[in-house]
Amino acid sequence: MTNLKRSELHLSQSKLCCLCIVGTRPEAIKMGPVIAELNRSDWAYAYVVTTGQHADVVEGALRDFGVVPSRRLSFERRDGSLNELFGKVIAEIDRVIAEIRPACVIAQGDTTSVAVVSLAAFHMKVPFMHIEAGLRTGKLNDPYPEELNRRIAGLTAAMHFAPTDASSNNLLREGVAPADCLVTGNTGIDALLQIAARRLPAPKDFPNSPRVILATAHRRESFGAPMESALRGLRAAVDRYDDLAAYFVTHPNPRAHEPALRILGGHPRIVVTDAIGYAEMVAAMKRCWIVVTDSGGLQEEAPALGKPVLVLRNTTERPEAVHAGAVRVVGTDSASVENAIAQLRDDPALYARMSVPVFPYGDGQAAKRIVAAMHARLERPVPNLSAA
Repeated sequence: MTNLKRSELHLSQSKLCCLCIVGTRPEAIKMGPVIAELNRSDWAYAYVVTTGQHADVVEGALRDFGVVPSRRLSFERRDGSLNELFGKVIAEIDRVIAEIRPACVIAQGDTTSVAVVSLAAFHMKVPFMHIEAGLRTGKLNDPYPEELNRRIAGLTAAMHFAPTDASSNNLLREGVAPADCLVTGNTGIDALLQIAARRLPAPKDFPNSPRVILATAHRRESFGAPMESALRGLRAAVDRYDDLAAYFVTHPNPRAHEPALRILGGHPRIVVTDAIGYAEMVAAMKRCWIVVTDSGGLQEEAPALGKPVLVLRNTTERPEAVHAGAVRVVGTDSASVENAIAQLRDDPALYARMSVPVFPYGDGQAAKRIVAAMHARLERPVPNLSAA
């Protein structure tokens, strides 16, 4: 029994079906421009499947690009482990691929669901197209589990859409054929520029302060003591200067949400808010003084808006903005975080250097390049030998 909508059944007779898998809000944001571009094409349509993780915020992000999922997966998770997620998603995606028989499968990034989808497509002998391919730290457990996930996707992909030359070079060193790798820019910049061009009101409860720090923290590698230390450093910096405030956007995962409420909550100049929509996040970026985060997406987006970024990690697979002078990796030690914020507050010349808008991740045309390359590949399919 097919789950194709009537409109999709009609399209399937004249256009190629591209199965687009979206698991998290960052994936929705970066897939949104590609899905919209596919649906504008005269040769393909996007069949969009959400995996059920953080469903409300994922669908809210997709709506910013006029995208409604074709199917929503839903499954009960007993313990929230990565292995349980892996097993449940691969079984569901396997059934979806067998049912709709897509011309290709597309996913973005390095979450566990992306690794699962890449393997499912490989096993079903359907070309897997990996958006934001080639990011590497060279350390399998840093970040955990993203570095492993992106390597799995790199081994199974038929086409690799690398955001930068550095990412492409990583893939070429790993043996990916040059014909299977294209530098496209990052679709996150497409999304950012499209949304930032709109007149956006400030998010609810955004602080009225001369210098607002936009902050997030959610990575598994930082759960526990490292994240708590970083949060204490953020609070100490706000305590240190009367003209500083913070707007902290929490993550749905309780291991990120709880310490943020406990450590930052109750401060008169710190707002701790639940997850917000993508347009609200862009509005917050446009109004903030600096960004303090462990988010990969914010590392890419904030420099384009001229906002200095302090990264709450020990490494980053996005070195381009670091080299451009807009991003600094500060780790999670509380004193390091506090001092890094203080340096930007006390050194106007440093702040001026880091707040010059830079675009190391693209020009806003990545989705067009990706869809054109997919069309060329699917017109002339070849065996997936890129990982051989």
